[in-house]
Order: sequence, then structure tokens, then C-alpha cells
Amino acid sequence: MNGWTSAFQSESSSAYSWLGGSQGSSSGLIVKKTMRVDIPVDKYPTYNFVGRILGPRGNSLKRVEATTDCRVLIRGRGSIKDPAREEMMRGKPGYEHLNEPLHILVEAELPVEIIDARLMQAREILEDLLRQDESQDFFKKQQLRELAMLNGTLREEGMQRSGSASPFHNSLGMKRAKTRG
Repeated sequence: MNGWTSAFQSESSSAYSWLGGSQGSSSGLIVKKTMRVDIPVDKYPTYNFVGRILGPRGNSLKRVEATTDCRVLIRGRGSIKDPAREEMMRGKPGYEHLNEPLHILVEAELPVEIIDARLMQAREILEDLLRQDESQDFFKKQQLRELAMLNGTLREEGMQRSGSASPFHNSLGMKRAKTRG
């Protein structure tokens, strides 16, 4: 199961949707469930799992959340970027998770008919993100491409590179400004 616990923690809520009652075929019963996955840091100690899950500027994590309507939380040792701050926060209320190994919590508060399917969808996406196979790593290529786009350094594959690697080479045929020297 790639580290995912098979049992869900569940909290029933008798609150109906804010629109009042049922919507379509939904019974209106909203349920909150939490699923946990342990990240295999012991097996791959040098792999940057947190960076992999977050993606460029947190966009990979945001995309998982938007696609599944679930909340994804990175918890445990190594979940805070600054080790000194993590050490300072350890043991304080709300930071008890820092005493546990690195893991992901997936939370959903959705109608009872769809919550399990959404949690399973989030699980599948996260398992793909955590996969170690570098040879066919689609997600890493996509993340690097997205980062290049965000930084304005993306070069399209169809663009031809000229023989000159000089930053002063001008393929438009324009003259460079003359400098003294």
C-alpha cells in the first residue's frame, strides 16, 4: 500500500449543506475523514520528498487539493523548512506531529457519497508523486518545466540553438552597442 494506512479516521457531521438539504442525488450528510501516509524517508534518506510534494511555489500540492477537494498537510520531522525553528516548536501545543516520522495527512469534508472516492483519488496522485523511478519521471519533468515558466527561463524544445553559447550573440542580426576597451 506504499505506506498508506488502510483505515480511515472518520468524524460524522449531521450538518446539511449550506444550501439547505440535499443537492441532486446527494443525501446532504457531510462527513469528515482523514487519511495518513507515511513517507519512506528511512528507505530514501537523501530524497527531497517535501519539495517533490510541494512542487514549484507549492503548485503541485495546490493542484492536488483543487483536483480532489481535499486538504493535504505535510506533517512530522522535516516538515518545517528551518531545522532550528522545528526544534524550537517541537513539544509545543499544535506541533505534536513533529515527534512523529514525516507523513502526509489528507483531510476531506464532503458528502458521504463522494468522500471515499475523492480520498482515493488524492491517494493515487500522491503515490505517483512519491514514486522514486527517475528514468520515467513525468512529474519531475513537469515541475521543472513549470518552474522554468515561472522564472521566465523556459526554452521550447522546437527552438533551434545557434552554435554560439555567448549571451551577447544576437540571432536577429542587430548590431551590439560598442563599448570601450
